[in-house]
Amino acid sequence: MSVDQVSLFLALLAVLAQAATAVLAVTAVARLVRPAAAWPQAVLTAVRPVALPLAAAVAVVATLGSLYFSEVADFPPCRLCWFQRIGMYPLALLLPVALWRRDGQVRWYAAPLAALGGLVSAYHVLIERFPSLESGSCDPANPCSAIWVERLGYLTIPVMALSGFALIVALLSTLQEPS
Repeated sequence: MSVDQVSLFLALLAVLAQAATAVLAVTAVARLVRPAAAWPQAVLTAVRPVALPLAAAVAVVATLGSLYFSEVADFPPCRLCWFQRIGMYPLALLLPVALWRRDGQVRWYAAPLAALGGLVSAYHVLIERFPSLESGSCDPANPCSAIWVERLGYLTIPVMALSGFALIVALLSTLQEPS
């Protein structure tokens, strides 16, 4: 597969992640606004059994995608990309192990890690869109404002990472304590 094909595939997965995150966010708001409404509970009942497997899959695919971009496509990761990897790579190990152990408590340590990774991704997207905000902390030979991939008019590598982090947080938020 070519870099264009892989980047398009990962971009389409990011769009799916954004849509799923939006559905889960709307569901959470609906539960707060109309606690008696049946449909939010129906959505959560459908999502909960697959939330941890999906979160694990998102983390593994995001990790493999970042490795593809750096090791196969030869896109050197910038400093902010490394910080995003620090957030995602442990999730690619923690979430599958939690799935194997049926550990719903994983949300207490995986969700903060994903949220922090998402904040770095959001900052990276801001730097990409407004390069003048880039400070001296990024390498001039490999600036954080460099855009290696842009699909569908807005999906860059940091936007894809942000989509993955957001979906992981949303999925982990649906997990509940075992009864």
